[in-house]
Amino acid sequence: MPTPLVTIAVDAMGGDHAPKAEVDGALRAVRHMPVEVILVGREDVLREELAAHPGWERLPIKIHHASEVVTMDDSAAKSLRSKKDSSIRVACRLMHDGAARGVVSAGNTGAVMATSKTINGMVKGVDRPALASVFPTIKGKPAVMLDVGANVDVEPDMLSQFAMMGELYSRLIFHTENPRVGLLSIGEEEHKGNELTKKATPLLKLLPINFIGNVEGRDLYTGHADVIVCDGFIGNVALKVSEGLVEVVRHLLSDSLKASVSGKIGYLLSRSAFAEFKKRVDYSEYGGAPLLGVKGCTIICHGRSNANAIKNAIRVAAEFAQSNLNERLEKGLTQGRAHTA
Repeated sequence: MPTPLVTIAVDAMGGDHAPKAEVDGALRAVRHMPVEVILVGREDVLREELAAHPGWERLPIKIHHASEVVTMDDSAAKSLRSKKDSSIRVACRLMHDGAARGVVSAGNTGAVMATSKTINGMVKGVDRPALASVFPTIKGKPAVMLDVGANVDVEPDMLSQFAMMGELYSRLIFHTENPRVGLLSIGEEEHKGNELTKKATPLLKLLPINFIGNVEGRDLYTGHADVIVCDGFIGNVALKVSEGLVEVVRHLLSDSLKASVSGKIGYLLSRSAFAEFKKRVDYSEYGGAPLLGVKGCTIICHGRSNANAIKNAIRVAAEFAQSNLNERLEKGLTQGRAHTA
């Protein structure tokens, strides 16, 4: 009996390379995964893009027309008020109505968050949604950090909610046994940090999770923690610094490789190692960041996402949808409140 397909709605108009990256990524996904994709956007534009791929009609891909596009310059409030038929709003509505089990968008992050929260509502027990990003570590197992941009200012109890959400996400999506949860600070000692981290620490200690205390910025990559919790301001800065560092390292390694490798065999071996390095640090391999705490499944991708990133975001959305994460999250938050009461 064939595996039932998981339907994912893709905002095909939002990213920097839309709709080409979204269409190409959707085609890659449906060819290699048990998924169906609904491409949401201007039908004429999408059909023109799909026409470059003969035979696409035989694949599990549909088009759902949306007449408007939210640009990167639009404010979240403006897009909600004035663009009722935007591709991201229509995609979220498809999920709300049960036509899709998840949404993927590389569009305006603020607008995607606001729209998803408004259309689909929040998981009971969550005050604010959080964006969870994945970082490669030297131990091979990825680390999850949240929040990376949904909430610039947070309260200590919100960090405890982020910890519960991140711990559950690590367990269900990355199959981490008893994830180690750390609080991002300027030192491992409990007395170090700012007012937020100091007030959050006692709350985190009461949760039914494996809280290991403060961790530092370098622990994003050492594998010392499986889940790292912080406010969205610090998390977004850490994310953007990491992206910039990866680009610099890749560029320097490439230049050094071209300048120093001699001999055909040595060159091929070094190129192979470099290709493996690029794959391990490539954000597109991890898809996008899930918006945890919002009902349904919303995956927000980098604005410059390529086809590979969109494909992997669709994979993450399908895994998220099949994990029943929100139901488990609501139960976990209830248990967490009982522990801290």
